[in-house]
Amino acid sequence: MGLLFVAPMLVLFLLFRFLPAIGAFFLSLTDYRISGKWDFIALDNYTRLLSDKVFHEALLVTITYTVIFVPLTVLLSLGTAVLLHQVVWKRGFFRGVFFLPYVTSIVLAAVIWKWIYDAQDGLLNAVLGLVSIGPIDFLSQSGTVLPSIAVTSAWKGFGYSMLILLAGLQAVPKSYLEAAMIDGASTWQRFRYVTLPQLRPVLFFVLVIETIGAFQVFDAMYVMTGGGPVRSSYSLVYFLYDSGFKYFDFGYASAIGLVLFLIVLIVSLVQRRLVGRDD
Repeated sequence: MGLLFVAPMLVLFLLFRFLPAIGAFFLSLTDYRISGKWDFIALDNYTRLLSDKVFHEALLVTITYTVIFVPLTVLLSLGTAVLLHQVVWKRGFFRGVFFLPYVTSIVLAAVIWKWIYDAQDGLLNAVLGLVSIGPIDFLSQSGTVLPSIAVTSAWKGFGYSMLILLAGLQAVPKSYLEAAMIDGASTWQRFRYVTLPQLRPVLFFVLVIETIGAFQVFDAMYVMTGGGPVRSSYSLVYFLYDSGFKYFDFGYASAIGLVLFLIVLIVSLVQRRLVGRDD
C-alpha cells in the first residue's frame, strides 16, 4: 500500500530526474550539437575541462561563494529559529514574515537588491552616505560582488532552513534542558551542550541542502551582474548555461553538469562524516 501511494512520485522522479541524469552522462561522451549531429568522443570533454581556464575560474568563484553563503545562511537561520523558539506572542505571524522571502521570485529579489546596492540611487549607499561613507559600487568590484550576492541569496532562502531548525528546536526534550538548568548550566551552556547536539541531524540536513543550493547558484548572478565584473561572479552553472545555450555545445555542458554533481556528492559525504550521525 505504501509503494502504491509513492508510485506517482517515483515515476516522476525516474522520468524527470534519473533518466535525464543517465542521458546527460552519455551526452557528455559525445560532441552533440544543436544540428543533431554527433560523434562519440569518450572522455575528451572531461580532458578539455581540466585544461579550461574558464572552468577553473568558475569553480573558484563557486567555491568562494559557497564558503560565504553557507555559513551566513545557516547562522542566520539558526539565530532566527532560536529567537522564534523563545517568542510566545505572535509566533505564527513572525514565522510567516521571515518565511515570506523564500516564496518570492529570485528574479524579483535580485532586482530589488540590485537597486539596494546601486552606487548612485541605492538604499544602502544612501544610508552609508549619512556617515560619510561611499558611494560603493558593490556589484562592480570583484572584492564585494560575491558577498553582496550571497547576502541577497541568504535573505531570499533562509526562511526554509529556519523552519526546519525551528522544528528541530521544538523537538528537543524539555526534560534535558530542565536537568541542565538544575545542574547550574548557563543559557549558553544549555544551548552548546544540550540543544546543539540534539540538532545535529537537522543541522546536517540544512548544511547539505544549502551547500547544494550554493553550488547551483545562477539566477541571482545572471540578473544582478551577468557574471561580471571580469567573471568575478561567473559560477559553474553560469558556465554550463553559456556552454549549452549560448554556444550550443551540449556534450561539453553535460560534462560540466556531471563534474558539478560529483563535486557536490563529495562535499556532502564530507559533511556527513563531520556533522552527520554514524547511524
